[in-house]
Amino acid sequence: MSALHMTLAEVAAACAADGAGLPMPPSPGGERHFSEPWQAHAFALTLLLHQKGVFSWVEWAETLAARILQAQAGGDPDDGSGYYRHWMDALEQLMISRRIASTEQLHALEHAWADAAAHTPHGQPIVLPPQADDIPTR
Repeated sequence: MSALHMTLAEVAAACAADGAGLPMPPSPGGERHFSEPWQAHAFALTLLLHQKGVFSWVEWAETLAARILQAQAGGDPDDGSGYYRHWMDALEQLMISRRIASTEQLHALEHAWADAAAHTPHGQPIVLPPQADDIPTR
């Protein structure tokens, strides 16, 4: 299926397959690149979607910069703590504008993750049950 016509399940599967083991830039002094695991997933998903031709780096940079400026105008403290929230907002915006996902699908997915996380024992991977709309169509 073409990158512009992938279901959310296909994007997730491709990210799991292709996104694992992405090369990371060297970290000065052994610092962590990401504060939370979801940030690494968002980073990997962005790389994958770019690699699949969903958006160019120029489009990505413009979308992320616009999101950050919007947040600053709304009173964001701009101390770096919200950077990956802005990253996710920009990624969601591109997924919606490219019709990879609808606002409703992303909202439902967000709630499904929160529910799954709340019901997953500490230290265990969070697993989402398959949804009817996750089945790829041919």
